[in-house]
Amino acid sequence: MTDSDIMKLQNGSDIRGVAVEGVADERVNLTEDSCNRIGQAFALWLAAKTGKPADTLAIGVGRDARISGPALGTAVAQGLTARGVTAVDCKLATTPAMFMSIVFPETKYDGAVMITASHLPFNRNGIKFFNRDGGLEHEDITAILEQACRLRSVQADISKCTTIDLLSLYADHLKKTICSGLDADEGSRPLEGLKIVVDAGNGDAGFFVSSILNPLGADTSGSQFLEPDGMFPNHIPNPENRAAMEAVRSATVNNHADLGLIFDTDVDRMSAVLHTGAEVNRDAIIAMISAILAPSYPGGTIVTDSVTSDRLTDFLQNVLGMKHLRYMRGYKNVIDKCRELNAEGIISPLAMETSGHGALKDNYYLDDGAFLAVKLIIAVAQAAKQGTTIDSLIAKLPPLVEEVEYRFKINTEEFKSYGSNILAEFKKRAEAAGYDMPESYEGIRISFHNSDIQGWMLLRMSLHDPVMPLNIEGGRRGDLAKIRSIAQDLLKGFDKLDMSCLK
Repeated sequence: MTDSDIMKLQNGSDIRGVAVEGVADERVNLTEDSCNRIGQAFALWLAAKTGKPADTLAIGVGRDARISGPALGTAVAQGLTARGVTAVDCKLATTPAMFMSIVFPETKYDGAVMITASHLPFNRNGIKFFNRDGGLEHEDITAILEQACRLRSVQADISKCTTIDLLSLYADHLKKTICSGLDADEGSRPLEGLKIVVDAGNGDAGFFVSSILNPLGADTSGSQFLEPDGMFPNHIPNPENRAAMEAVRSATVNNHADLGLIFDTDVDRMSAVLHTGAEVNRDAIIAMISAILAPSYPGGTIVTDSVTSDRLTDFLQNVLGMKHLRYMRGYKNVIDKCRELNAEGIISPLAMETSGHGALKDNYYLDDGAFLAVKLIIAVAQAAKQGTTIDSLIAKLPPLVEEVEYRFKINTEEFKSYGSNILAEFKKRAEAAGYDMPESYEGIRISFHNSDIQGWMLLRMSLHDPVMPLNIEGGRRGDLAKIRSIAQDLLKGFDKLDMSCLK
């Protein structure tokens, strides 16, 4: 691979690429060779970061269910071992569990590597890194890839690498959290009488049923797609996917469950379904977790990504008495902002994206879908003891009426500067028209709250691609079309912006 090929593997604060053949026109670029070199580079980076010699470091390596995971994990372990690191095979794991391998007293590794591409198709894969501060930043990934460009693949004997069943250790941690939250003794069955359906999408979350819910007494009949299968034969393991949400919704309703849970492949994201069949995702899952946290953090600030709705702002501020900081997209962005606020003395208990990434201040700022599910389960069990349900927690969140996202391609190589010019002109025209533009950390947002139109729109640049997404939400039937018409007027005259999807 060329140096340019390796640098192109960066995707924000992760590494992503095509790992196996099987999809037309998608060339393999995340190879065993590149993973070996990246493993070496991470060893050198972590040694410099900690000030420890590489041969004193221990690093855990885990993977999701993808078919390319074992080979790429082995390549990373070889790279680590070649630099003297003690590489520990954590086998099938979850992304949050890999971070916790740095925290658990039984492991306390210096760093961790997770081989995963989250919800992407079977042919993709990637790498996430952790040190004691959490997930690495964008500039850290750049430095690691630059180092990898200077290295060459080195074969190393990993036959003596130790292995650990990290998922069992992690499951015990979550079981203890549930028992503590319900004032139950360890070894008891505090979830007896509850029916909870889980859809793992053939990703890594099957353990949540066998190692957590069942031992604690929950009835999990009706759970589906629990067996790991890296080809994902049933549906995309993605809480944002409509087919996936419909699959767990149907399972929840058809089995008369108290709660349905769905996770993405590596279990750092989740969404839920209530016993009524109501989907608790996007704005609703943020509202639900916030409502659970509100009594413990009165007036706290909830940090979200930029595409959360005005409905959520109203709920957080006027119903829960909390504050809402709508920040930039990207789970690392919202987590870092949450950290920043707390460091300044501004209490922020939750950073969460509409994608289902959610990180709690009191859980190492770790975006952990399983831990969020635990919070929901505790709330469901507490409500059941009182003869109620958790529906009431978000009963005052106004329902979603109409929403859409358009993605406009920018047809020029200078797409970043062209996009910046569009945003500047869009803002200028909106100001001239007298529209309400609340503070926006990403793109230009316009809110409508009058008798003629209710709703909002957000025009922004994609984080990585030559695309401008336009998100619109209408508060009433017909408002979306009105807002779309306003957007078309504000975007007239940009010949390199392909808005054909509006027609």
